[in-house]
Amino acid sequence: MIGISLPLTGDFSEPGKGVQRGYEAWAKVVNDKGGLLGRQVELKILDDQSSADRVVADYEQLIGRDNVDLVFGPFSTRLVVPSARVAEEYGMLYVEPAGAAPEIFEQGFKNLFYAAPAVANDHYNYLAEYILALPADQRPQTAAYAAMDDPFAQGTAYGLKAKLEAGGVRTVVDEVYPPNTTDFNSIAAKIASSRADMVVGGTQYQDAVNLIVALQQLNYQPKLAAFSTAPTNPEFSKAIGAKTEGILAPTGYTEKATYPSNVEFVQAYTAQFGNPPGEDEANAYTTGQVVAAAVEAVGCAEQGDCQQKLVDWLRGNTVETVVGPLSWDAQGRPQGAHMIQQYVNGEIQIVLPGDTKEADIIYPKPSW
Repeated sequence: MIGISLPLTGDFSEPGKGVQRGYEAWAKVVNDKGGLLGRQVELKILDDQSSADRVVADYEQLIGRDNVDLVFGPFSTRLVVPSARVAEEYGMLYVEPAGAAPEIFEQGFKNLFYAAPAVANDHYNYLAEYILALPADQRPQTAAYAAMDDPFAQGTAYGLKAKLEAGGVRTVVDEVYPPNTTDFNSIAAKIASSRADMVVGGTQYQDAVNLIVALQQLNYQPKLAAFSTAPTNPEFSKAIGAKTEGILAPTGYTEKATYPSNVEFVQAYTAQFGNPPGEDEANAYTTGQVVAAAVEAVGCAEQGDCQQKLVDWLRGNTVETVVGPLSWDAQGRPQGAHMIQQYVNGEIQIVLPGDTKEADIIYPKPSW
């Protein structure tokens, strides 16, 4: 049995449900092939309601009372840090799909692994390189940043901010807002009045939708617009209407990737849920692949000494996944980079880096 706590209600419920679908898709594929070590996989999923206190109680219950064999991590850095502490106290391997903020890897965790290609402050590296390589007369001169008060969301936005400021792009707006913010009129007004050449949102899902709608209503037209997480969600284009063209986002995943397990994943997920997977689903599926690789290699999956064997195996090996080959440093940071995707002709496509692009980047962005 695998114990999991997810934000199925509350601020992070939209991506939390995506992670749940990814875990369920992985379990079905594994079970259809005979399970792990000859045993069928059973997922026990609790709803932490997007609460750090609740997620701690959930993992205490799953590990201490329910005696699950393995645990998978939740969604959001806010929930990963406290739950990782619980897993560490019990000596459990802790692979997580959605905690990429720098602070996660500064806690001294010895059992944690992030199941994605790159940490948050490196998500926009390819975009920073592209912007700073533009001729001086074409490059954005000013930038506006709005970030949720969330370590991951701020990590993505401020990772790009640091690189652009070092390259001479001036910050004219820098706003941080609480996770439960729904009214973005005042933030949008500051950004619009600044007339910044580009806008960067350190966002999850609903906050990005609300911010973009507010900016559109003010007829603010940046040359470049980038938002973390939200554009990868299949509901995004419906939520903001037919005005997605040119919007950018970092992504660690594309359903078109030709890794053998990804071809299998996309087919299985689409058959199970009726549409292709997104990044949240893929990172959850990757979490399952990483844990399963260790379990199969070591030959055990239970609490106790087995957990350290699983950790030690992952420290020294590379795992082939739907997001590509993954390996980690001693703090659990993956050693890769995120791609940059953009809505091009109404479809979200990889535009950076050049060797994996599906379309040419659009710059400046069309009006929305």
